[in-house]
Amino acid sequence: MRVFLTGASGFIGSAIVPELVRAGHRVLGLARSDASAEKLAAAGVDVQRGSLTDLDSLRRGAAACDGVIHCAFSHDDFNDYAGNCEKDRGAIEALGSALAGSERPLVITTGTARFTPGRVLTEDEMPDASTAGPRAASEQLAFSFASRGVRVSSLRLPPSVHGDGDHGFVPMLIDIARRTGRSGYVGDGENRWPAVHRLDAARLFVLALEKAPAGARLHAVGDEGIPTRDIAGAIGRKLGLPVASVAKEQLGWLGGFFALDTPASSALTQARFGWRPEQAGLLADLEHGTYFARA
Repeated sequence: MRVFLTGASGFIGSAIVPELVRAGHRVLGLARSDASAEKLAAAGVDVQRGSLTDLDSLRRGAAACDGVIHCAFSHDDFNDYAGNCEKDRGAIEALGSALAGSERPLVITTGTARFTPGRVLTEDEMPDASTAGPRAASEQLAFSFASRGVRVSSLRLPPSVHGDGDHGFVPMLIDIARRTGRSGYVGDGENRWPAVHRLDAARLFVLALEKAPAGARLHAVGDEGIPTRDIAGAIGRKLGLPVASVAKEQLGWLGGFFALDTPASSALTQARFGWRPEQAGLLADLEHGTYFARA
């Protein structure tokens, strides 16, 4: 297939590109900047200039391809999560509309957090947008295209997608620990965070593109639920800092998210698609990876 990939130059997208190429697919990558376009061209990827808010560019990219993987998400302003989710829904509407009636695949990306606090989330659970947060509405919108002739599936990512080059939540926790002089968790730290290595997630995106039926939900989860106290402990040991329970406000806007108890299972994904996590788990990655190397 020729595959339109949003977020192609990002942390996850740049791992999906070689997986697509190895599987024999050609890639058209969305690029917002000259730097992204140059990075994609150097990787042998065709470039579609545009952005998540340039809906015409999204429609053109989708229409020109045999399938779409939408893994881009706006992180321009972490304090405007609702606004970022609104951009995501606009992008999904544009991509889905371009594919309507074609039976071509559309893989969208969402998260496992905020669904069912306190119990393990499974693939068969659908989000309630009134309680699961605004990104749940993106998944609901995407699945509406299944009745419009699109082979749409949702790949849910855990809060931590880790590996070399990570610039997400765990590096933020490391930066906060360096700045404050201690590595913190919220409450008793028994709340659990699931995680996956970016290379394992990339393989699952390609499987979803190739094999997932319309309406499928896949979980890219390697670690089902790591106590946040253990994550904070690993950070503290590597930095030589004390580890302590802190008020969530001391972690800034990230505090409320780090306090969530949102374990998630990938058992059904593994059974249905033959996917298995193969890379290091988050704690091993913190111990032996590049998280603490300074530029």
